Amino acid sequence: MTSMAAADDQVLIRALGGPTTRIEYGGIRFLTDPTLDEPGEYRIPGKPVLTKTAVSRATPADLIGIDTVLLSHDQHPDNLDRTGRIFLTEIPLVLTTPSGAIRLGGTAQGLAPWKSVELARPDGGTVTVTATPALHGPEGVEGVEEHAGEVIGFILTADDLPTVYVSGDNASLTLVKAIAERFGPVDTAVLFAGAPRLPVFDGALLVLDSAQAVEATRILDARRVVPVHCDSWDHLTEGHAELKDAFASAGMADRLQWV
Repeated sequence: MTSMAAADDQVLIRALGGPTTRIEYGGIRFLTDPTLDEPGEYRIPGKPVLTKTAVSRATPADLIGIDTVLLSHDQHPDNLDRTGRIFLTEIPLVLTTPSGAIRLGGTAQGLAPWKSVELARPDGGTVTVTATPALHGPEGVEGVEEHAGEVIGFILTADDLPTVYVSGDNASLTLVKAIAERFGPVDTAVLFAGAPRLPVFDGALLVLDSAQAVEATRILDARRVVPVHCDSWDHLTEGHAELKDAFASAGMADRLQWV
């Protein structure tokens, strides 16, 4: 059995601001939801204005050599911005939603929830990427997917490596339970949090808040949690401080890792 320390050497994670995270897993270099623009406003007709407030901790030049982008969805600039779209054109493989793959074209490949693709590792092994379901808004409300769009998360697995879950923009603990039933316990959970709220769905949560991130960690029985999507945008109502307090209050502060 691979020791946890040795496994961690092959599961390297670096948060780059917003939802953008570099993950090296079994020698494959992944990037989630590239948001690489400078701070500023995004105005889309018929949509709330989104404002980026902080500089990304990486530029496209810093990310040369990325093998695969894991794109939870392409509809919102806080998950894929203008520079991020240009960046995708240089990436060998972009895994995203089926509808997103149609819109993006190029190297984008759509994965419906629970569908998988196998990627070749430099050492001759394989990594399996499985799409997981996500709900970008409140449960039990009609029209969430029609309004917020199709979204997925991802599970990374390999025979000799611990499981990694990337939640994407998900607010449903019911879906987290379904993921745990198939793949739990999860070693590392990259949880999109930040408690974003906008004047849609009566201001309900669009992604996990800090308390839900704690509950998701319990459900997944995750050894470590890397919180992302909890800074750099003004529609986020919670950040690092709230996450730290929530995990400390739950006696799980040791599982939280800022990378």
